[in-house]
Amino acid sequence: MLGKFLDPKNDLAFKRVFGTERNKDILIHFLNDIFDLYKNPVEEVTFLESNQNPRIAAQRQSSVDILCRDHKGDRFIVEMQVAYDSGFEKRAQYYAAKTYIEQRDRGIAYKDLKQVTFLAITDFTIFSQKKGFLSHHHILDTETGERDLQDLSFSFLQLPQFNKTKEDLKTMVDKWAYFFKNAEETKEEDLDRIIGNDLIVKRAYEELNRFSWSPGDLRTYDSVDRKANADRTRLEDAKDSGKKEKQIEIATNCLKQGISPEMISTITGLSKEEIESLEIILPDKVQ
Repeated sequence: MLGKFLDPKNDLAFKRVFGTERNKDILIHFLNDIFDLYKNPVEEVTFLESNQNPRIAAQRQSSVDILCRDHKGDRFIVEMQVAYDSGFEKRAQYYAAKTYIEQRDRGIAYKDLKQVTFLAITDFTIFSQKKGFLSHHHILDTETGERDLQDLSFSFLQLPQFNKTKEDLKTMVDKWAYFFKNAEETKEEDLDRIIGNDLIVKRAYEELNRFSWSPGDLRTYDSVDRKANADRTRLEDAKDSGKKEKQIEIATNCLKQGISPEMISTITGLSKEEIESLEIILPDKVQ
């Protein structure tokens, strides 16, 4: 039986919730919560790309999901990334730098360039060494830790690192992370416990109510979902293939140095049989 709520990680659903004119207040609330901006909050946003039509926006290629400017002129890039793509960290920096540079293309003087903040919600782990699910990255003085260069910053909300249950949600960031990770499995009777008295988060869930979507929009949602699953499979296969090639390269070099197959298996994770099969093609087979 289908649940009531659709998946906000779906590109079409994500843009419908956060990338439309009618839901700008949801995006504003979300940005203020994630970046703890309530001493100097975002009060208004203007979309800088045609994200207002999510059916069209969901099919765009090589572009950010949401790009907006707040009332102070600062730019925010918000990306929903389901499948790991090699070089994603560099792509994040490219998008931020490109957005920063494009201000000059509009005739803005260097001294008047505004801050660019990049936020990615990822359904995969980028920084496995981090215990937290939300990390913020800035340019800092390596000796003093001071943030003298303030115009570029990067934040990553890693959903696999978020493991709280609905009973453990304490902060607004917790509620948003739970929304992205678990909305599709959320039961209506649990909604009040999850959102508390926050009406904006409630509206975000309401936007995912499949029974309020038209048949045409649901068909588009399903096609976007199928494409995302195909892309995820393709990228994971490529990642596994690259990992295997690296393991074989390391194993081959170890064999040439006379290291035993047992030790190589421990180092690379390859089976003893896979390693011994490599010995056959080596010019100087290790005895």
